[in-house]
Amino acid sequence: MNVIKTNLTGVLVIEPEFYEDARGFFFETYNKDKYLKGGLNFVFVQDNLSKSGKNTIRGLHYQAGVNAQGKLCQAITGNVIDVAVDIRFGSPTFGEHFSIELSGDNHKQIWIPPGFAHGFSVLSESAIFSYKCTAPYSKEDERAILFKDPQLDIDWKTDKPVVSDKDMKARLFSEIDKDFFYV
Repeated sequence: MNVIKTNLTGVLVIEPEFYEDARGFFFETYNKDKYLKGGLNFVFVQDNLSKSGKNTIRGLHYQAGVNAQGKLCQAITGNVIDVAVDIRFGSPTFGEHFSIELSGDNHKQIWIPPGFAHGFSVLSESAIFSYKCTAPYSKEDERAILFKDPQLDIDWKTDKPVVSDKDMKARLFSEIDKDFFYV
């Protein structure tokens, strides 16, 4: 397994060991001991799976307070642009983002710790997206930042975004709660 640091402290790209032959392929999507050796010392309490069509954007989501979530994300099928935004007040990279293409072909994963907003955009006709969470879903602690916030200037790689009503009503980055994440 190869662990790659990004421009955002704590956000990591993981390239699992991948084995392929005439029968197909195999790789471990998670192995506690190997991830511990790679610096990922977290307990996961919930797994989520979504299927989305082309141009769908989900995000930018996060949870605040005691239910802040770390997420280990990957595309099972299809291609997505996955985005993490630093929302840790006092961080030198506050308001900056990192994006990466995850796909069913490249098998890469991204670790996004608590203190980051997360979203993805589907590039292929459809995608199945999976992520492990370090805290359970909490409606009371759920928050979102508008995906098209001009201050963040994220390239979602689509001119025709398909977005939920809920995500279209998300707040601007400049309006996020200042009492949830500090470095």
